[in-house]
Amino acid sequence: MREQISSRLREERRRLGFSSQADFAAEIGASSSSVHNYEAGKRSPDAEYLAKVAEIGGDVLYILTGQRSVGELAPDEAALLDNYRHSPPEKQSALREVGASFAQRDEAVKKARQSHR
Repeated sequence: MREQISSRLREERRRLGFSSQADFAAEIGASSSSVHNYEAGKRSPDAEYLAKVAEIGGDVLYILTGQRSVGELAPDEAALLDNYRHSPPEKQSALREVGASFAQRDEAVKKARQSHR
């Protein structure tokens, strides 16, 4: 588990635009050796460190679990979710089916385009 967390810490640092551990450490007020030890899997980050990572846009849920946070929704996404939540259960089921069929169709179209290249 520590190895996975260390790998995701490194990935998040890079996603945030920090190629250097030293620059990242300076940004969050940590020592370069702490960043190195966390990313090397020698130590596990504490809550204070993770809170500092979150303050600059790091996805702490992802670091700890490997699952990305949803984050803020765009207005059209929020409207879709609100409509879904305010629909009766049988309509929610239909909405899930329609969404899945659209996603499958889009995936099929993408695969077809790639096979013709």
